[in-house]
Amino acid sequence: MKKQHWKAFVDWVNGTAPERAPAAMPELPAKREKSPRTKPDEARRVRVFSRIYRITSLVVCLSVVCVLLYTLFHLPLFGAEDNPAVNEVVERYVEQGLAETGAVNMVTGMILDYRAFDTFGESSVLFLAISCVMMLLLKDQNNTTAADTLQLQRERETEREISDPILKKVVSVVFPCILLFGIYVVLNGHLSPGGGFSGGAVMGAGLILYSAAYGMDAVSRFFTLKTFRTLTTTALLCYALSKAYSFFTGANDLPSGIPLGIPGAILSSGLILVLNICVGLIVACTMYGFYILFTKGEF
Repeated sequence: MKKQHWKAFVDWVNGTAPERAPAAMPELPAKREKSPRTKPDEARRVRVFSRIYRITSLVVCLSVVCVLLYTLFHLPLFGAEDNPAVNEVVERYVEQGLAETGAVNMVTGMILDYRAFDTFGESSVLFLAISCVMMLLLKDQNNTTAADTLQLQRERETEREISDPILKKVVSVVFPCILLFGIYVVLNGHLSPGGGFSGGAVMGAGLILYSAAYGMDAVSRFFTLKTFRTLTTTALLCYALSKAYSFFTGANDLPSGIPLGIPGAILSSGLILVLNICVGLIVACTMYGFYILFTKGEF
């Protein structure tokens, strides 16, 4: 037995080993042939479904367009006497708005006096939106790792080292003007076109521009998460309490004790000036909050 193994080894070394027949491959079980009708039937069903889907989509779109056009052609003409918008509410706004609200800007008098709770709802929506984004994107010690913290530190170092001097010089001149103009728009909302929404948007844009030029650390020197929470919460509470008191006294024919002032003066129109400031603070904080949370995840 050992001699046979040795001979086989010598033949393999010398290359004279006899060739072995390849081992027979095990036969695989035959695949079950599919019915030749399966694929054509499936393709036919797909074509029929696609055709029905397109026809249905076209019919629905045309139906919606027809309904909208029919509604448009049957709307009353602008300014017509039978227009539903021309009613006693509009007459009250136009004829007695100045005497009742003290606001020269009738639009501001309407949205911050007659419809003040509606505007309060809009401000609350902004506050809820930024609160939801903060719950999802705000980075703190509970939802960040050491790698995230290290990456954030590197980004801050990069912002400090890599900066655009031209942008910084321009922003250093433009930013105070933007902020001052936003404050002007808020404070003169009851006297001229403007108000809390537009003035707050201007101030929020100024904060975003300053952060883009100097970095988040520069803004965090005067605008932190604590500042954001304090301003938004105080503004909403002040708005709610002010108009709750005003509506309570007005609904019960009680004197509110809040003078309307002289129409056209900066200190006039009762609580409208205060409400404009509250709305402006909420809008400015919301705009900057969205920007900083989506870019950095923290204030």
